[in-house]
Amino acid sequence: MQNELFLFNTLTRKKEKFEPLNKDHVGMYVCGPTVYGDPHLGHAKSYVSFDLIYRWLMHIGYRVRYVQNITDVGHLTDDADSGEDKIAKQSKLQRMEPMEVVEYYMRNYFRDMDRLNVLRPNISPRPSCHIPEQIESIELLIEKGIAYEVNGSVYFDVKKYNDRYHDYGKLSGRKIEDLMEGAASRTLEGQAEKRNSFDFALWKKADSTHLMRWKSPWGEGYPGWHIECTVMSQKYLGETFDIHGGGNENMFPHHECEIAQGEALTDKPFVKYWLHNNMVTVNGQKMGKSLGNSIYLHELFSGKNELLDNAYSPMTVRFFILQSHYRSTLDFSNEALHSAEKGYKRLMSAKRLLDGLGVPNTAKAGDEELKRRVTELCDACYQSMNDDFNSAQVLASLFELSNIINGLHHGQIEAGALTAESIQIIKNTFHVFVDEVLGLIDEGESGDSQGALAGLVEMLIKLRKEAREKRDFATSDKIRDELKALGVILKDEKDGKTTWTYA
Repeated sequence: MQNELFLFNTLTRKKEKFEPLNKDHVGMYVCGPTVYGDPHLGHAKSYVSFDLIYRWLMHIGYRVRYVQNITDVGHLTDDADSGEDKIAKQSKLQRMEPMEVVEYYMRNYFRDMDRLNVLRPNISPRPSCHIPEQIESIELLIEKGIAYEVNGSVYFDVKKYNDRYHDYGKLSGRKIEDLMEGAASRTLEGQAEKRNSFDFALWKKADSTHLMRWKSPWGEGYPGWHIECTVMSQKYLGETFDIHGGGNENMFPHHECEIAQGEALTDKPFVKYWLHNNMVTVNGQKMGKSLGNSIYLHELFSGKNELLDNAYSPMTVRFFILQSHYRSTLDFSNEALHSAEKGYKRLMSAKRLLDGLGVPNTAKAGDEELKRRVTELCDACYQSMNDDFNSAQVLASLFELSNIINGLHHGQIEAGALTAESIQIIKNTFHVFVDEVLGLIDEGESGDSQGALAGLVEMLIKLRKEAREKRDFATSDKIRDELKALGVILKDEKDGKTTWTYA
């Protein structure tokens, strides 16, 4: 493994050296989507970020079990204990069975994540498939005196838990006293049956209109949103596991409740490291459906949204996300996406040139200062990833290396300035970080619009070559000039081949 990995632990609010519970294995759970609608840019920010983390952990030698749930029941419209189930509500709107809604949007989620080259988790559990385990955990919490049943619903007693464990709110920084004071100052609708308004549901009684319901010791009902993640994560990763991730918006109450449930069940620490990615804003404003500024991924890829100037390829979107640190806010604007598109194309052009870069005479010593700079930049990629997965700094180093590649290609740097060893170091670094870690695919090799463009350029290069062989230089020059006007630069090599880059 390269050096030591440090990550920012939300639980302790500081960077810590990563030391997994088992030397060579990592258990990681990330809160997945509630599949009642198509995935949007906020989903992309979260799951590209954790895909980066997953890829890096594997690259530095860990065997990772990555669990990311698919929420198919229990997530209510107010993100707490009241309102309608989000999936049931959507099923009524679309006149479909709830599980039809789940299957439809789950497939769309994986379709769009696949296009973004997000690796699929090892396990994608669904709460509806783990009802017996959830009921068993709820029964144990009642037995321990931490939960209570009222009229067919079961609630977690936050005050009793805190009296016993003294740490409710340790993740988010909330204080139980503040929650009690806030509860005393207002009457919340639908809270009458709870001992305290800040208690949360483990199991909800299903009324006569509720579409999804299961039999339980307390009558027919359905699980609370929070118990689902606690039970599924502990089932597949153990009572205590290494990493739990999710968005900042889930820190409270969702993740706070997960901790309380998990630690009350086992009397052991629930998770060692908590990682949270930041949100997406649109022109400085929080993105949300209610604000009318939510952008679905299929809209980004097609350009069919009034907020978009044009379509953006999946790799442009992935590059855009990786330009910022996962804990930083990502602000969408067309200007930012245009800039990301140019940056992505520059990086892919440099990678293409690097793949075709000739190996210099190994007898030459090369430029010592330039060789030293290459080594520093390549080492910096490892250091940046080991410093809390800083993809933005990795890209900065790769762009400096791209300048060197372009300089060698265009003759601005003498051919013998780098030895074969130094060029191989650059090639290895690009392979590791562009391909494996950042997960950026040259769309010239994919089926997307950029792949079509690359194919057209290659076809025009072939036609130009045929024109030159016929000494039809007027056609040859016209193809070159018109491609240049479109931002594609051709270069005729000494060996007769023609390479191309974006301007």
